[in-house]
Amino acid sequence: MNLQYALLKDTSWQSQVDWQLPDTPFMSFAFWQALIDTQAIGERAGWLPIFVLVYRIEGMAQEATNDTITEPVDISQAVAVMPVFVKDHHRGEFVFDHAWAQAYARYGLDYYPRLVTSSPYTPITGQRLWLAAGETLDADILKTAMAGVDDIAQQVGASSWHGLFVTPTLAKLATSLMPANNVNNPAQITHTEIEALTVNNPILERQGCQFLWQNIDLSQDHQPFTDFDAFLMTLTAKKRKNIRAERRKVTAQGIRCVRKCGDEITEADWKTFYHCYVMTYAVRGQQPYLKEAFFMALAKEMPKHLFLAQAYNENDEIIASSLFLYDTPHSENATLYGRYWGALGEYDSLHFELCYYQGIEFAIEQGLTYFDPGTQGEHKLIRGFIPNKTHSLHRIYDPRFVPAIADFCAKDRLHMAHYRQHAHDALPFNIDNMPEFTDHD
Repeated sequence: MNLQYALLKDTSWQSQVDWQLPDTPFMSFAFWQALIDTQAIGERAGWLPIFVLVYRIEGMAQEATNDTITEPVDISQAVAVMPVFVKDHHRGEFVFDHAWAQAYARYGLDYYPRLVTSSPYTPITGQRLWLAAGETLDADILKTAMAGVDDIAQQVGASSWHGLFVTPTLAKLATSLMPANNVNNPAQITHTEIEALTVNNPILERQGCQFLWQNIDLSQDHQPFTDFDAFLMTLTAKKRKNIRAERRKVTAQGIRCVRKCGDEITEADWKTFYHCYVMTYAVRGQQPYLKEAFFMALAKEMPKHLFLAQAYNENDEIIASSLFLYDTPHSENATLYGRYWGALGEYDSLHFELCYYQGIEFAIEQGLTYFDPGTQGEHKLIRGFIPNKTHSLHRIYDPRFVPAIADFCAKDRLHMAHYRQHAHDALPFNIDNMPEFTDHD
């Protein structure tokens, strides 16, 4: 396949090609346009986007070379686009490389700018390239896209590139193209392997853990749950009792919960939700990443993917809100994504009710297969959320740092594999419903 890349700073390419539907709402053009229009991404936000467009060329095979748009690019021949952000901070990423920046600083070197490919402010696993209709991500497309990433790095003097929360398919493809000798025993890395890492400038992989609820009743031939009580019956008696007690505490405080979807959510609901959302940052002395206009844009452009859970007090006042996005119900691997939450006061067990239990009930009602409640939080584990492997990719451009960071990544993978095993062992399911631990993707 004869491919070349171009580096673009705007999104005019979106309307000139028939693109495949993204695998999550967070890679939809509507979501990204809302980020752009409300300046959540852009130079002022420290998320400066450059789009690596991979397109097909006629004639003999050529090595991928930069087309800076001084020469015409036939965007109609595009096969894929990878977003790349030039960043001078780590905010809104959720995969942390602060220690690497500190190592650079100790040697008097600047770790910034750095390049990031992700869905901004969104720790959700998903595709990181938009593909044209009929295309499949393969080695040629990824090699060409990465040539564009390397070109950006050279132009802006970036220390590194980071692909965050990528799919297992992309992680496997990237590390097979540019292997890091995936050292299974970092303590025994050889001098030859260190030299190879330095010369080859590999793509390094880190692995993490997030907790995912599954709408699968193992005791009923892997059928979806019929209701929340059916889910509770898969847990040990003690855990069932604890969850029911938490839900009763919410009711005992005179709180009732309401679920609304799409166009049912009024402008007044959105304003109150945003007030709640801002409070989650205010209590930590921080400013929120996203503006009210961002959520209003989502309400206008993608209402069929929005679900809002609200908590009302005895005076019929909204005291907390939790916003979710979700895939088309009953589609393959359809998922509910818990994203934004806030409360106007302290209420016993309300966070668990509004962010987890209301989400589980909604997923069951809508026929969604999974519920991803967001990053971190071992408290999710004891409520039936299963540990799952996540992947991130890292390319370090200073060869002097590659061996040490490769060693760190290898050790970190081993540590996280042990963590996922221990987390699985702590799951609250009874013996007939304990999912098998495989730790594969």
